Amino acid sequence: MNNKKKIHFGWWLLIGVSLMAAFTRGGINSSGALFLTPVSQDLGIGMGSLTLYFSVSSIATMLFLPIAGKMMAKYDIRLLLIVGVILQAGSFAMFGLMDSVWGWYLFAIPMAIGSVFVATMAGPVLINNWFKKHNGLAMGAMMAFVGIGGAIISPIVGNLIANNGWRSAYITLGLVVMAIVIPIIILTIRMAPQQKGLLPIGMDEVKKGASETIVEPNKGVIAAVARKSTAFYALVIFFFFITAIASFGQHIPTFTMGLGYSVQFAGNALGIWMIGMLVGSIVFGFLSDKIGARNTAIFSMITGLVSIGMLLTIADNSAIFMIAIGIFGVVSASVGTLGPILTTSLFGNKEFSQIYSTAALGLAVAGIVALPGYGFVFELTGTYTLVLYTIVAMLVFNIVFIILAFRGKKKLEKAGLWN
Repeated sequence: MNNKKKIHFGWWLLIGVSLMAAFTRGGINSSGALFLTPVSQDLGIGMGSLTLYFSVSSIATMLFLPIAGKMMAKYDIRLLLIVGVILQAGSFAMFGLMDSVWGWYLFAIPMAIGSVFVATMAGPVLINNWFKKHNGLAMGAMMAFVGIGGAIISPIVGNLIANNGWRSAYITLGLVVMAIVIPIIILTIRMAPQQKGLLPIGMDEVKKGASETIVEPNKGVIAAVARKSTAFYALVIFFFFITAIASFGQHIPTFTMGLGYSVQFAGNALGIWMIGMLVGSIVFGFLSDKIGARNTAIFSMITGLVSIGMLLTIADNSAIFMIAIGIFGVVSASVGTLGPILTTSLFGNKEFSQIYSTAALGLAVAGIVALPGYGFVFELTGTYTLVLYTIVAMLVFNIVFIILAFRGKKKLEKAGLWN
């Protein structure tokens, strides 16, 4: 008699989702900035005009997020993700054939639509369906793969651009991502455990306990009710602020050199920030399972205050500066890890995809506003000091909005709407 216990399919799904995120979010989405300088110089396109395609992408994301949430609840997940990766990676490959900036503006739209499915929505929705225990750790593991993917793929793309040109690099990365990710989707992705005749991981252990992130299947608030609640509006504002806070990471090289450090030191600082994000993804996922989403989110914001406080007061010490940047990287991981976990904790999983996709509009809007906003502040003042003080204010506000969100959840429970 064979008493060996089979590996639950949910773990294979987590590997598949994590690899998909590593190639689409950590690969394609993260490597776009590497192409800006060579494309701008080769085609004679102004950097400002070229980078506008990021804004076009963010606007398309904002408009399509609510639609994507409804589609994921209605249509076959594998079909949606296959179409999504073809749109995202295929559009990215098409950039390699463009000679005018309008090509980037045009293909940024289908690329963003595909990215909504494969890089933004799929991971949180699928992990929420398959993991009733270790939900936070699973989310953290997926985001860690995103960091690892970016760390591995970015240097490869840089070498491709240097050796073969930007056109070849665009086309190669797009085609390789499609060739790898589509089979992964077919083999490992299923919307719900019931499709494999299974229960979610930890379902037999689900009980009322200390962890706020363990939610029984099909329990929670319907989307129509959630969107009218104070908890929802507080969550949207939290999403906006935490994304705006993390967006400062893109300005770390400029900020570092503005303090008098060398280009090499700035590059090392960016690497430390990315390592911090990798650590933060795992730590916040683990803590969410142990002390709950609310306490973990508040801890994250307090950690952010410590980091920014160090940057405002003792940034002239290179060792302290690196420690502060590493801590800030940990906090930046909150965007991908805590966002979905907080949504589950506040509203359950009855209509998670519809609620999360709408709340995530805060992420998209922050992406449009914060990145150029920080740049304009630096242009006008010659320093990021005002930006750092603004981040301090956003961290404090986020603690308030986390508390308000969970008070809003209690109101939903008392009204009998959380069931």
